[in-house]
Amino acid sequence: MKKSIFTITAAVAAMTSFAQTGDLVSKRGEKYLSESGDWGLTFDAQPLLNYAGNLLNGTSENGGAALNWANTMWAIQGKKLIDANTAYRGTVRIGFGSTKVTDLVDDVTNTDPSVTVEDVTKTSAFNLVLGGGIEKRKGSTRVVGVYGAQALIALGSGKTTYEYGNAINADNPVTSRTTEEKAGSTFGFGVGVFGGVEWFCAPKISLSGEYMWGFMLNSTGSGETTTEGWDPTANNGNGALETTTTETGKSSSFGLDTSISGLSIGLNFYFQ
Repeated sequence: MKKSIFTITAAVAAMTSFAQTGDLVSKRGEKYLSESGDWGLTFDAQPLLNYAGNLLNGTSENGGAALNWANTMWAIQGKKLIDANTAYRGTVRIGFGSTKVTDLVDDVTNTDPSVTVEDVTKTSAFNLVLGGGIEKRKGSTRVVGVYGAQALIALGSGKTTYEYGNAINADNPVTSRTTEEKAGSTFGFGVGVFGGVEWFCAPKISLSGEYMWGFMLNSTGSGETTTEGWDPTANNGNGALETTTTETGKSSSFGLDTSISGLSIGLNFYFQ
C-alpha cells in the first residue's frame, strides 16, 4: 500500500511540476524550493500514508512491511543546506524505557488459597543511534532528485530482573529460578548510498521517497544469567540458598542488500 500511494503521488507531482516550470513562487510570493542556508527537519510519513489508505478503502490494515534497523532506529533527522544543491544530514535517537509486570501467586506458607504474594518482573532497555551523511540535490522544478551517502552507528543494552514473593528455604526448596537476565551490549554499524525524489507540495514543505543500498554489521557481546536455588547438601547438610551466574553466548550478523533499509518516505520542512 505504501509503495502504490507513493507512486501515485510521484506521478501527480511530476505532472504538476512540468506545468509549473519557472513558476516556483506561491501566490503570496513564497519560494517553494529549499535554498542555500536552509535548515530542514524530516519526519516519518508512514503513519500519514497509512491513515490516508485507511480512509480510501475503509480498513485499518494498511501497515507497511516489517521494517529493519536502519529505518526504524532513527527518530529525528535534520539537514543543513550548504548550497542549493548540497546538504549535510544528521540522525539521532536516544531511547530508554522500562516495564514492570506484577503477578499474584499463591503464598506457599499459607494454606488459605485466597492469600497471595507478588512476583514482579522488571525490564529496562537503552539505545543510542547517531548518523551523518551528505546529500546532493538535482533539479529546479518542484520535483527534485536526491542522492548521497550516509553512515549510522548504534549502541544498545537491556536487562530483566525477577523478584519473587515466596522466598526459597527449607520449606520451599525450589531447585532453580532465574533472578536476572542481562543482555550483552549491542553495537551496530551501517553505511549506504541512497537515491530518491522530493516533491515540494507547498512552499518549503515536501514529501520525499528514498531507497538505500548498503551494508550493516551488528555485534552482540556476552550477557549474563543469574539463578538462585536451594542446595540441600550445603551448610553441613542443613541446606542453603545458592546463587549462580553464567555467561550467555555472543552473536554477530552482516548484510549487504537493499533490504538494509528499503523504501523510506519522509515529510520535510525547511526554514532559515
